[in-house]
Amino acid sequence: MSDSEIDNPRPPAHPGDVVAESAEAEVVRRQEPAEPTRSAQLVRDLLSGSWLVSVLAVVVALVISGVLIALADPRVLETASYLFARPSDFFLAVWDAVYGAYRALFRGAIYDFEADTLARAVRPLTETLVFATPLILAGLGIAVAFRAGLFNIGGQGQIILGAIFGAYIGFTFDLPVVLHVTLAAVGAALGGAIWAGIAGLLKARTGANEVIVTIMLNNVAIYLIGYLLTTAAFKVPGSPFPKSPEIPSDSATYPLLLGPSFRLHAGFLVAIAATVLVWWLLERSTFGFELRAAGANPSAARTAGISVGRVTVLTMVVAGALAGLAGSAQILGTEPALTAGVAASYGFDAITVALLGRSRPLGTFLAGLLFGALRAGGVLMQSATATPIDIILVVQSIIVLLIAAPPLVRAIFRLPTPGAAAPRRRTATPAVKEAAA
Repeated sequence: MSDSEIDNPRPPAHPGDVVAESAEAEVVRRQEPAEPTRSAQLVRDLLSGSWLVSVLAVVVALVISGVLIALADPRVLETASYLFARPSDFFLAVWDAVYGAYRALFRGAIYDFEADTLARAVRPLTETLVFATPLILAGLGIAVAFRAGLFNIGGQGQIILGAIFGAYIGFTFDLPVVLHVTLAAVGAALGGAIWAGIAGLLKARTGANEVIVTIMLNNVAIYLIGYLLTTAAFKVPGSPFPKSPEIPSDSATYPLLLGPSFRLHAGFLVAIAATVLVWWLLERSTFGFELRAAGANPSAARTAGISVGRVTVLTMVVAGALAGLAGSAQILGTEPALTAGVAASYGFDAITVALLGRSRPLGTFLAGLLFGALRAGGVLMQSATATPIDIILVVQSIIVLLIAAPPLVRAIFRLPTPGAAAPRRRTATPAVKEAAA
């Protein structure tokens, strides 16, 4: 017995007090979540890989796609019929098919060295940036949610709502140039923020799974834009087509950066600014610290005094605003009017972009450029070599598969598992050494 216990003896415990303390401990134990939600754990698992795994995932995807390109080539199939008689013909045909396809992909995405003018030679790079702009902005929105442990699948619906808000402000009001395009872009961000905020509020207030809610909101957004394009507020008077009036190009659209010969617009500058802003938000701001803490361990964040519910709502609002800006890149940059297909598949591709970029702003930016290059180069690859455009979808799908399973990539390239301790050498005890002698 210690001296303090001798000086201040504890009174004997009453049986009722013991029962009360046990009940209180049981209530506390039940109120504290024993483990993170499945969606949060899935996000952490997907982001557990390294940059090397991401790069190798792209390499594997290109190799597998090369095999598919060869299998789809008629010349390769013809030479395969007499492979053992003249194997050189077969391998030469495989090389020509794969090299020709990826050569055309480079020409359509980076630089067309067969063009007769400099403007036509660099146009593929500008097209890559045009396609990459909405991917980067929507990918940043998905990445922000990932860092908070939220699986935001609603990028598609948030882009659509952003396009609806931005388009309505664009073709309805008559404002000065700078003010008009600024309000349209802000309106697009607001539309996406509202749509994602619904999922965040339901998650914080009722515990509704954000995956289910955002998927359902995607469907609602698709039907909503289809309905709005049949109303008098959005439809061109007297037109039978579901299409809104055109956005005034002289006041409400992003200005072109390289003149009328190129489609590259100031939305790309918005994407760069958003990347820097998201980096500062996540790495240098108090809210970013709370966001990352809530994503890493919600229980510990609550213990530290962080309102996880507030962080959840604000995170989804920020994510939706970024996706809404992706909608503005479409409706104020490349699309002259609002249509039902304004979002294309950018919202779903943005999930892959965020995963490939490991939910880091710079990584998401670079992944957006890569997927923009695949989109831009796939058109010329199909027209120049008759390679199916579906090969690009195969590349993206394989990247998703490998990013979702980092151990598979490590197994292919025999990479060590991060955090795994190196096997220790067993040393013989003196008794064993004596026995061996």
